[in-house]
Amino acid sequence: MSTTETLTYDTPPADDGLWQAGWYRFAKALRSPNFGPRPVGAQTDLVVLHSISLPPGEYDGDAVQQLFTNQLDWDAHPYFQTIRGLEVSSHFYVRRNGELWQFVSCDDRAWHVGVSAWRGRDNCNDDSIGIELEGLEGQPFEEAQYETLVSLCPAIAQHYAIAHIAGHEHIAPGRKQDPGAGFDWRLLHEQLDWQSQMFPPHVMQR
Repeated sequence: MSTTETLTYDTPPADDGLWQAGWYRFAKALRSPNFGPRPVGAQTDLVVLHSISLPPGEYDGDAVQQLFTNQLDWDAHPYFQTIRGLEVSSHFYVRRNGELWQFVSCDDRAWHVGVSAWRGRDNCNDDSIGIELEGLEGQPFEEAQYETLVSLCPAIAQHYAIAHIAGHEHIAPGRKQDPGAGFDWRLLHEQLDWQSQMFPPHVMQR
């Protein structure tokens, strides 16, 4: 199946700024049913970076979009049997060419991290924004993906009180390894020009 044939995306309501009800103006909106409300009083101050490809290491298909919208054909590839029935989502997805998709309003709680802890708090889904990068953990990412991150992250920080950015591997150590050693945290730090204390310790050494 091709994205053109099977997936359509919504245009968020227009307004004068970058955001409308948690939807980013410059992302392709494809709404996922896998989300819920954030807990009362939750402070959305964390960005979590992930990597994903379906099947692992294969790019340019629409399987990730299908997974996040519960449309994946579990019988289309042997690997899909290992995740059969999985219901997950992320706020954003950055393709290898830098194309940006959004599945869940950033005002809502996406299902992207599972059991986790960071900055003294558990359950990071409650107060984080998840960004999936099309890629394989441990492998390099594309320049276009960094370019998208460098425009997206400040836009998020202008609208939400972002004080931390971390990888899935940092908030769920031992359970997750993404985005992995192939992600250039030092480059992201330099291009974002965010304070070092916003990043996980030691990532600048990669």
